[in-house]
Amino acid sequence: KVHILVWESQPRVIKFPRRHQRGSSTNGLRRQKRDWVIPPINVPENSRGPFPHMLVRIRSDQDKDVGIRYSITGAGADQPPSGIYNIDPISGNMFVTQPLDREERASFHLRAHAVDMNGNQVENPIDLYIYVIDMNDNRPEFQNQVYNGSVAEGSKPGSSVMQVTATDSDDSTTANGMVRYRILSQSPHSPIPNMFTINSETGDIVTVAAGLDREKVSQYTIIIQATDMEGNLNFGLSNTATALISITDINDNPPELEGKTFSVEVPENKVNLVVTNLSVVDRDQPHSPNWNAVYRIVSGDPTGHFTVHTNPITNEGMLTVVKPVDFEMNRAFMLTVVVSNQAHLASGIQLSRQSTAGVTISVQDENEPPVFPVNPKMIRFEEGVPAGTTLTVFAAQDPDHFVHQIVRYSKLSDPANWLKINRTNGQITTMALLDRESMYVQDNIYEATFLAFDNGSPQASGTGTLQIYLIDVNDNAPVLIPREAQVCERARPNSKINITASDTDADPNVGPFVFELPSFPASVRRNWTISRLSGDYAQLRLRIPYLDSGVYEIPVIVSDSGNPPLSNRSVIRVKVCPCDDTGDCSATGAVAAAGLGTGAIIAILICIIVLLSMVLLFVVWMKRREKERQAKPLLIDPEDDVRDNILKYDEEGGGEEDQDYDLSQLQQPESLDHIINKPAGVRRVDERPVITESQYPARPSLPHPGDIGDFINDGLRAADNDPTAPPYDSLLVFDYEGSGSTAGSVSSLNSTSSGDQDYDYLNDWGPRFKKLADLYGGGDDD
Repeated sequence: KVHILVWESQPRVIKFPRRHQRGSSTNGLRRQKRDWVIPPINVPENSRGPFPHMLVRIRSDQDKDVGIRYSITGAGADQPPSGIYNIDPISGNMFVTQPLDREERASFHLRAHAVDMNGNQVENPIDLYIYVIDMNDNRPEFQNQVYNGSVAEGSKPGSSVMQVTATDSDDSTTANGMVRYRILSQSPHSPIPNMFTINSETGDIVTVAAGLDREKVSQYTIIIQATDMEGNLNFGLSNTATALISITDINDNPPELEGKTFSVEVPENKVNLVVTNLSVVDRDQPHSPNWNAVYRIVSGDPTGHFTVHTNPITNEGMLTVVKPVDFEMNRAFMLTVVVSNQAHLASGIQLSRQSTAGVTISVQDENEPPVFPVNPKMIRFEEGVPAGTTLTVFAAQDPDHFVHQIVRYSKLSDPANWLKINRTNGQITTMALLDRESMYVQDNIYEATFLAFDNGSPQASGTGTLQIYLIDVNDNAPVLIPREAQVCERARPNSKINITASDTDADPNVGPFVFELPSFPASVRRNWTISRLSGDYAQLRLRIPYLDSGVYEIPVIVSDSGNPPLSNRSVIRVKVCPCDDTGDCSATGAVAAAGLGTGAIIAILICIIVLLSMVLLFVVWMKRREKERQAKPLLIDPEDDVRDNILKYDEEGGGEEDQDYDLSQLQQPESLDHIINKPAGVRRVDERPVITESQYPARPSLPHPGDIGDFINDGLRAADNDPTAPPYDSLLVFDYEGSGSTAGSVSSLNSTSSGDQDYDYLNDWGPRFKKLADLYGGGDDD
């Protein structure tokens, strides 16, 4: 049994239930009585302490006999959120360690345990239920800080506007969480300060008075207060929100034209021209169906010359000409225009008298171009009418009946240049034959365009088209196709030629055609036969079983069905050739069929042989010329060879050791007279000998690259054997490059005036110095 001891000044004591047993001597069974239910423990939230604060004391009846240890388990003790509750293991005192928040956790379920010192269970665990008592510690919170709602203007009292909702985190079953609503203020106060009311429990806002007018007040701002404690302003907590109520538009204002009458002018023969703009005033919501204007012409325009379009931006009515007006037909129009909205007017609203206006339109006369009554005009004529034939009178009329004007004509388009028009009366005559088969005629119709213009100011002109339907006459003979064909030299069933006749004329001047062979020459009808297959087709075939290969020209006469008929003699070039088993011309047969006889073939072969002979002779001549070129000497006249010549580009002074020498001796002499006229014994030995020079053999202008080695050796031998070749210290003249040089002889360089020097040692230097030894070793004898 559970003992609960309650003291006013002490926490209550909760005991473990006692185990009651009843024995049975027969079977030893024991029955335990049912436990008492432990009442819950109530703990107020937001307690200020001090903490830990003792809640209850838990004890066992057996704590007098054995040592007992107490513990608690569950969420809030040893499970998250852990540490909120604990128990003294010896005394069994249970504590709460911190303030509780019902809005975070409203209840706890713990279990109390009692064990001995060895950890053996002494009592069965007991369930402890702890409930957190709610306190009014939370204000009502609106779901939105600003609410938007709407109601139509002119709504009756009691019309629903919107609903606002506030919630309170406190216990809704107590006054702490019971919220009530009220309206604190309304802005503006027009037409009265209290146009709306709110249901204190549900938060529904409704209208309480009539007189909502969007054109006066388009939006109301209402401050709403929510209070808990059932709306008790002394004890409850409050919060506020804003409700914006928009007054929606209804079509309670008809459109009104700014003027009752309008007067405008319009030129004739103009379309898509805006005559005037009709201004309108509408106080409803701009650019809405209640504001958009719709204009209608209700009278004064039975033929539909005008319409009124709405300008989507300004809402004005644009009176527009959609069908040309004619000054000669109507000089003025009196229109009645009515304006309305796209949406119907609200119930009880009537159109204003200012929604209707009269428009007077005066038509201005313009110079109109001449008009051809029938355009295009069709006439029929046979082709081939002679030049100068009058076809028709193509005259135009001037629509300006009230003004007398003169109309003149000219030709605008005449592709074949067949026609001309009288400038005054519009008479059309021909200038050439009309040919239906011309490329300018389409479907038997020839078109020409003419211009009619008046003498008004400004001048006006109009165009007219004349169509001439050309009736066909039989003026074209038929022709045959193909013009060339081939058949086998031996008559076979499939050895035939299909012939087609064509005629540029039209029916009945075309087929059926008549095909026949002429009687002359007689060989045509003797060797060939022709038969008609249909109206336009015939077959040509051999009449005899065999005909020699060759090319035959077969005349065929074809006649059309005109009245009278026209005939044409056409020649078909037929190639007769021997055929293979399939009926095709063989290669030999193709040559023979091409018209080449034995004589022609022999002539072709002779031409080929002559051409080959010419090519062979040209090759032999080229080979011989090559050999002659190789047999010529490589060396040429020194005057023609530039490789061994001295090219004087500039004059340079001597080196540091040559400053004492007379460099003028290096200049080339202008003539050889001073050498020739010198007496014997005083001529310088280092000057060019005045004797007949050796004639060097000329070499080809374009030497073969492979002969360069031989060329060098030949040049060395010629220089060694040339008696006129100077020694190494003499001026080596290969060619004279013109006169005027100031360079003299180089013999003065490192030379003495003594002639006693011995040059015999030059004989020991080899054959290349033999000439030098002869020049200087001979002394005065040279």
